[in-house]
Amino acid sequence: MNGPLSTAADDLVDRIVGLAEGSVLHALRHQRDKVAAATQGSYEALFHPGLPGLPLVERLLVALHASLLTSAPVLAAHYRERLAAAEADPALVKRVEGLGAPAAAATAGDRLQAMLSFTRMLIERPVAADRAALQSLTAAGMPTPAVVALAQLIAFMSYQVRLVASLHAMKQAHREGRADAPPAASPAPPSPATDVGDSIIRSHGFTNESLDWEAWLDVVKLEDATPEQIQVLEESHPKAKVSDYYRLLVHQPEILRQRSSAFNAIMYAPRGLSRAERELGATVTSRINGCVYCTAVHAQRFEQMARRNDVIRQVFDAPRLAGTSKREQAIVQFSIALTQRPGAIGAADIHALEAVGLEPLEILDLAHSVAIFAWANRLMLNLGGPVAATAT
Repeated sequence: MNGPLSTAADDLVDRIVGLAEGSVLHALRHQRDKVAAATQGSYEALFHPGLPGLPLVERLLVALHASLLTSAPVLAAHYRERLAAAEADPALVKRVEGLGAPAAAATAGDRLQAMLSFTRMLIERPVAADRAALQSLTAAGMPTPAVVALAQLIAFMSYQVRLVASLHAMKQAHREGRADAPPAASPAPPSPATDVGDSIIRSHGFTNESLDWEAWLDVVKLEDATPEQIQVLEESHPKAKVSDYYRLLVHQPEILRQRSSAFNAIMYAPRGLSRAERELGATVTSRINGCVYCTAVHAQRFEQMARRNDVIRQVFDAPRLAGTSKREQAIVQFSIALTQRPGAIGAADIHALEAVGLEPLEILDLAHSVAIFAWANRLMLNLGGPVAATAT
């Protein structure tokens, strides 16, 4: 499959949200141009006609189903249009739109039934994913590369829905005018930095201890990898070649390439929201989604950057009450809201962040962080599971 090619004029998110070139919000979004490019690149890779293993119509039906499940009507309309252009059976589209999914999917054959059932689970309750869910796909005749493509597609839809919802809300909030912010709002929580040392937290099944992750499907062996797969692993993460996670996802190298580009641009871009606060958004999202592995990793990263773990303990114990300052509380509340109810995010959610001093680029960075972990959590939860870390 050739890599996706596009121009700025093709950007789907800009078009769907109505971000005209030259507008304030368009300029803001493209301050994070690497994120925008990787988001578009991911979309193109996932819906490339030549993607092996999953026919385009099946992918579009899954995308439509995911859009409807998350109350994203603008995205649902886009995927309906694409289904029409792909000459999908209108009766099948109508049945999927019915959203009584088991009955709708049952008439579409065992394979599509399994795919749509898997989609509903990952969209609505990703923590319920397990080996049995994956076995339902392999039993329907899907090899590992096809399962990886499906998992990436559903996870990407979770990201895309939250990104579009956040930008719509920011657009509405911009029309209404910025909320009054306190005159001396500080980007850093007021709690004094402390040496957390070996302070271990274990609460409600979550921990800040180091964990490993083990795939439930066959990973690509390095000796069997293609040059493209090796290149993508090297681009994605310094330890990707020894990681089950990356060596499983590299069954679909172009999708992994684009996803890694998006992740790295979101979490490591300079300026804007502090790195610690991005990690807080990631940790809260992972805690709400029930991803033990991601919660542990990003709790640690927050601690390393903020040199404290008081808010992490709060997130583990009672996430809806967490936050050591008004700013931190607002970040936590927005992360929960975007994770749980993307279809209901609106201007009021943006104004709540403005009221504690977040600037527009910081709000965009937070939305990106939550959205990318809607993607990451669903991969970690449905393709494998955490295991005790091995000594190095």
